[in-house]
Amino acid sequence: MISLKVNGVSRQFNGDPKMPLLWYLRDELGLTGSKFGCGSGLCGACTVHIDGGAVRGCITSVEMASGKDVTTIEGLDPNGNHPVQRAWRANNVPQCGYCQSGQIMSAASLLNQNPDPSDKEIVDGMSGNICRCGTYQRIFAAVRTAAKEV
Repeated sequence: MISLKVNGVSRQFNGDPKMPLLWYLRDELGLTGSKFGCGSGLCGACTVHIDGGAVRGCITSVEMASGKDVTTIEGLDPNGNHPVQRAWRANNVPQCGYCQSGQIMSAASLLNQNPDPSDKEIVDGMSGNICRCGTYQRIFAAVRTAAKEV
């Protein structure tokens, strides 16, 4: 039996410990904000937090999250008012929106670790997230906006 917390709620999982965390979150718990993109941890659409750090849910097993706190986009702020989420809206970041939960989770983790990142640190910190629509300038601006609030 694997025990973990997801968005502050204690959970028990008795299935395959090698199951990707993303499938557990989406299929077992119905938390569909984290998206499946590449399945190889390269695009960032599946980004969630484990103990505050950004991880790729598609390559992280449920077993690796055992005893830890997992936060999804749904748990970042129940009302969608985390500073990064507000900055995303203020800067009109999303175009198609598919990658945005992963982008937001990466940005929140970056700012949690470094509340005043340099331009290079923002670029480097967000480089693991791909946006097919190319909204990188708006993403950068939103991270810069959120950094003023964190």
